Amino acid sequence: MTKENKSRAGTDIVTENKENEKIKIVLIGGSGYAGFEAIRWLGRHPVAQVVAVFGPEGELGPVDSFHPLLSGQSELVQEKFDISAIKALGADLAMLCVPHKVAMSYVPALREAHLRVIDWSADYRLTDADEYAKWYCPHTDQAGLAEAVYGLPEFFAEDIAGANLVANPGCYPTCAALAIAPVLQAGLIEPGGIIVNAISGISGAGRTPSLAQHFPERNENFEPYGVGVHRHMPEMEQVVSAICGTKTEILFQPHLAPMDRGMLCTIYANPTAGATEEKLVETLQQTYAAKPFVRVRTAPLPATKYTCDTNYCDIAARLAKGKVVLFSALDNLLKGASTQAIQNMNLMFGLDETTGLF
Repeated sequence: MTKENKSRAGTDIVTENKENEKIKIVLIGGSGYAGFEAIRWLGRHPVAQVVAVFGPEGELGPVDSFHPLLSGQSELVQEKFDISAIKALGADLAMLCVPHKVAMSYVPALREAHLRVIDWSADYRLTDADEYAKWYCPHTDQAGLAEAVYGLPEFFAEDIAGANLVANPGCYPTCAALAIAPVLQAGLIEPGGIIVNAISGISGAGRTPSLAQHFPERNENFEPYGVGVHRHMPEMEQVVSAICGTKTEILFQPHLAPMDRGMLCTIYANPTAGATEEKLVETLQQTYAAKPFVRVRTAPLPATKYTCDTNYCDIAARLAKGKVVLFSALDNLLKGASTQAIQNMNLMFGLDETTGLF
């Protein structure tokens, strides 16, 4: 590996990968749905490979015992997290697919071991420690919080490329921000009064069994939850405000749908004077013309079925009865988690961002 740069933390980072030399990845948390997708997609990546999987006590063993679909495809075994064992592997990157609070207990040791990190939890997404504590718990790695780069490739690719610690965005904020940011940045909608009405498949709630996810509770049942208190709401406001340079106010209302995977946002906003449907669509098309994983649709409108098992986010815009209506859809386990992390990894190691994602 060649071409070294200095990160903000002062440790060497690699931004290009030698031909035929694979990026060595340790995956921490391989027993859940997003971990499964990471193993599956990285297993066919031409320039990267998962060399080891680590997890908590009680979730140890061959990964195909957690995910039978991987039988005959992966011989990886999930072992108990051990920083000494990780150091001995000579890995380049750690991907953390673990809950919030757990991630920030691992990251300092991983960074001290000179691994670059992509964290899929919420621990490094909110830039302010007090704001994080308000929605989650007290933050125990404020140095890491200061170092972290928010991993939305369509807007922060240059920062991601030079980062040692990337906060992989949440699924709902990815879906919402990709639709809202371009038209707000262009001055076509007002920054206040934005309503994000979102629907997610049940896999977004994770794999841990609970009554709410029990089949008789979820089947043929469409249900709102987290009214005014969902933790992705401040993340949405933060990322859209950062992209557009203006304080944004968003009311976010999620729903669970009786489907395995997928996400759809219908977003309502107040238009500014002179906003037209044609301008809305043109703005989205111009913003994403060179972005390979965002498709701007005119017809049919975005739908979960069209983005399932892909890294795409589909977006559309309409003007109806004096309101701007935006639509966006993605796969919550992929563009909302695993494949977006791989897209970030590609940028971090100087690869084309599409590598291994088609």
